[in-house]
Amino acid sequence: MSMLLNIVTPERRTFSDSVDQVVLPGSEGEMGVLPGHAALVTTLKPGELRYLKDGQETSLAVGEGVVEVTQAGVSVLTDMAILEADINEALVQEALERAERALLEKVGSEEVAAVQASIQKSLAQLHLKRRRRNL
Repeated sequence: MSMLLNIVTPERRTFSDSVDQVVLPGSEGEMGVLPGHAALVTTLKPGELRYLKDGQETSLAVGEGVVEVTQAGVSVLTDMAILEADINEALVQEALERAERALLEKVGSEEVAAVQASIQKSLAQLHLKRRRRNL
């Protein structure tokens, strides 16, 4: 038995296919979803989203967003969804360092929140890339 997984960012539909299982970084911690899961809506925090299809696990770094689970499947609306293979570790590390420097210079709470969100997304990408390398 499988379920439909849709991952959508503001730029495009990143993924849409039947999967056997989804593991999400929810606001209350990691959440697993199997076919037939109870319906719910929750928030997504930056981290690693994994899905299992035909015995093959695939991971993406995701940003903030919303997850809706229904009998038909899982819909993920997020501001970032990047496959591990598409992550350029050096560029992400540079972006992280720039954001950390900017955080020290920013005074307004709106600017601080934006920089902190950028840092969380960079850390999610680096964690995914580096964890896979160390396996």
